[in-house]
Amino acid sequence: MGLSLATAERWVERWERQQQRYAVDREERFTVIADVVEQAVAGCSAEPLILDLGCGPGSLAARLARRLPYAHIVGVDMDPVLLELARTHHADAAHYVDAVIGEDGWTQALRLDRPLDAAVSTTALHYLDPHALRRTYRQLAQLLRPGGVLVNGDHFPSDDTALAELAGCVGRRHAERGQSLAHEDWESWWTAVAADPELADLLAQRRRRQPVSAGDSPKPLSVSAHERLLRQAGFRHVGPVWQYGDSHVVVAIR
Repeated sequence: MGLSLATAERWVERWERQQQRYAVDREERFTVIADVVEQAVAGCSAEPLILDLGCGPGSLAARLARRLPYAHIVGVDMDPVLLELARTHHADAAHYVDAVIGEDGWTQALRLDRPLDAAVSTTALHYLDPHALRRTYRQLAQLLRPGGVLVNGDHFPSDDTALAELAGCVGRRHAERGQSLAHEDWESWWTAVAADPELADLLAQRRRRQPVSAGDSPKPLSVSAHERLLRQAGFRHVGPVWQYGDSHVVVAIR
């Protein structure tokens, strides 16, 4: 039996509020990503094909679908709870695929019938270690058409400790002004989800898969480190197009 729409709506709405604690100026970052993608696909004669990496409950996919209703969006994630929320609450936004980004066979699981016009991600690729990230960037370069774009919105610490501290301060002050820190945090959201009997089977699947926990995540790489890996993967033009504190949107053109 599938998840009810009312349940999916409730948990996605709480997810949206919870994520505001972590992504500095989150809505503006989504808007910038959509701006870049819209510009990149402007000359496409066919239906643009967009891949959402680490799509979660469909937050970015839904916003892209509203901006680009003529595009075909594929969302990929490994979390069964978040994928089911996306499939139920944002069913028309994308086609959702259950796969682990970076693992063997994940690109085949997408079943793409043509090159990508754009690949996007937001607050998702930081859990990959440098080796896996290098491999994933190379795979994405092969999936994208010439001129296609990879757009990644995430937190990228500065290589300079003093600047990293200032960027963190800017982000905290912004969150305080917007009262974002008043929302529940990641752990509280998952604790509350665990108490919902309708999600019990999905949570059991999640536990069996033993996804990487936040405490085991590798140290986030700087923008310069990502730029280096992206150029090594074959992207021609690489760099940030937006920043607020340590939150960036980095673009790489195939």
